[in-house]
Amino acid sequence: MATKNILVVDDEVGIRELLSEILFDEGYRIHLAENATQARNFRAQHVPDLVLLDIWMPDTDGLTLLKEWVERDQLTMPVIMMSGHGTIETAMEAMRIGASDFLEKPIALQKLLASVEKAIQHGVPVTGAHKPQESTSKISDSEVRTQMSLPLDLPLREAREHFDSLYFNYQMQKENGNISRIAEKAGIERTHLYRKLKQLGIKPLKKGSGDTQ
Repeated sequence: MATKNILVVDDEVGIRELLSEILFDEGYRIHLAENATQARNFRAQHVPDLVLLDIWMPDTDGLTLLKEWVERDQLTMPVIMMSGHGTIETAMEAMRIGASDFLEKPIALQKLLASVEKAIQHGVPVTGAHKPQESTSKISDSEVRTQMSLPLDLPLREAREHFDSLYFNYQMQKENGNISRIAEKAGIERTHLYRKLKQLGIKPLKKGSGDTQ
């Protein structure tokens, strides 16, 4: 079987080196790009078997680059999006555009390898611009939650923080920032919820924007 080529696009050198080492050890041929410009140039000359694409980059973000590939009919390879600050909404948007999967950083080793193998095996998903016009199916919240599985190999405290971040980001989106409803659903006091959101780096909507007294 021919060696599969994977393009890793991430502005953090540590992430690029780590993913490169892991995937090289698994028998893949790795190509690196530190920004969207380098990724565009590579794609203009080559068609990798898979792209691991970071969302937050300084020049052009990953979602914009993914849309460009769709519009230019260059999304002929599966793309796995990566982010350390992802939300359910971001994951759903990426999957609707045409991403094959969405991985939360820090990326668990087994999750990474399973996602890479699955994406290469299945190829480009029939979604976004590749979806037939008559199809109206959408990616559900439950499907995205399954994609954003918890990294269970982390220490318990870090895993809890990871879950809390996913949970409250999701509730903020679902309840349109309504602190009262989120606090009631979570079973905690509003003041405690505000402290929790601040601790997790989640900014609640301004008073009056979806909250009720």
